[in-house]
Amino acid sequence: MAQNGTSKPRSMRGVFAASFIGTSVEWYDYFIFGTAAALVFPRLFFPESDPDAATLASLSAFAAGFIVRPIGAAVIGHFGDRIGRKSMLVLSLLLTGGSTFLIGVLPTFAALGIGAPLLLVSLRLIQGFGVAGEWGGALLIATENATPRRRAVYGSFAQFGVPIGVLTSNLAFLAVSGMDDETFYSTGWRIPFLLSAVLVVIGFIVRIRLSEPYEFARAKQRRTVTKVPFAELLRRHPRNLVLGGLAAIAPPAVGYAVTVYMLTYGTSAVGYARNTLLTLILASTSVWILAILVSALLSDRFGAKRLYIAGAITAVVWPVPMFALVDTGNAGLALVAFLVAAIVQGIMAGAQGGLFTEMFATEVRYSGISVAYAVGGTVAGALTPVYPALYAAGGSSTTVALFLCVPGLVSLLAVLGIRYATVRPEEKEPGAVAVPSES
Repeated sequence: MAQNGTSKPRSMRGVFAASFIGTSVEWYDYFIFGTAAALVFPRLFFPESDPDAATLASLSAFAAGFIVRPIGAAVIGHFGDRIGRKSMLVLSLLLTGGSTFLIGVLPTFAALGIGAPLLLVSLRLIQGFGVAGEWGGALLIATENATPRRRAVYGSFAQFGVPIGVLTSNLAFLAVSGMDDETFYSTGWRIPFLLSAVLVVIGFIVRIRLSEPYEFARAKQRRTVTKVPFAELLRRHPRNLVLGGLAAIAPPAVGYAVTVYMLTYGTSAVGYARNTLLTLILASTSVWILAILVSALLSDRFGAKRLYIAGAITAVVWPVPMFALVDTGNAGLALVAFLVAAIVQGIMAGAQGGLFTEMFATEVRYSGISVAYAVGGTVAGALTPVYPALYAAGGSSTTVALFLCVPGLVSLLAVLGIRYATVRPEEKEPGAVAVPSES
């Protein structure tokens, strides 16, 4: 691809590595906290509560990481639009990976008392701040090097990192969950967190070699970079910012219900073995990855918005049968439940990169997609501690399932209202999409 002298040509392999590998590392860090919040933290960091209260407290610690995500997205997005995509991607990796490693060496409640859960939540907040800028930067490294007709496929590079993060985090815990309880709860659970240091080094090496993506490099060359990107974002794209945040709720809501809450619900309420659920979730990630790729290919052909609408519809429909299948206590039927849930997430994820990139101008795009994505993730994460409370109040999974349908409905209504941004006539060359305002 010619780049008009703005920077050296980018190989597809290099773009893929920078977007996919780094994102996979970040989401590994993020998801091992969710797995530990379901399996480990209630016992080690909230032991003085009754089991239900301990689970609620642990899932609340998991949700705390979402509180700062809109702030992190605004801050990292601001500097990503002002300074560049590369430096913010490296920063997000170090913040997320460093806090994950430190969680692995934290003293528990037995050793430090109330200070232990306070430190745990503090590190989770840092982790959430760092990961807030990850998706936007990784997405733009790919999509801003793509032609308009390949946006979704290139954007899927960053989306693969989410299921790979689930896969590797579950593999890490599956590897240590076979230990006897004494060993697992004393040292075994720490190993997945400590491994983060190795993964961060790999991600750092890949990202430090990056050059800025073509579209942003050209914006800097033309001196169209804005001084206050977030203010410009609010002025030019308020509608898409709000609707994008609402549209982004459904995919993580379904994901966290499966990868976090189901570990607690399935073991305590239904009676699955810990290893069984981890294995079933692990198996579903391959379908998740395939669904992202197929959805991205279809999005570039038929339109990302259409595919996202289809995915949001499935997010409304699937929660009730999903819980019904899990409630049977049959591992085969539970696997079906998780496989279909993976397809639900994959449809939206495959379309999301192309859709969100086209919603905002280059000069404010990092801020726009990061804040929208963070708002969606924050709402979805905040719902996670509500599930056990709903189950305790209703005594049935039906209440939880019906509640989980709501994020899908909200996202469906939001994406129907999203407008693609208009393209300047002079920007219609390959690899160029610049947007003055919403149409």
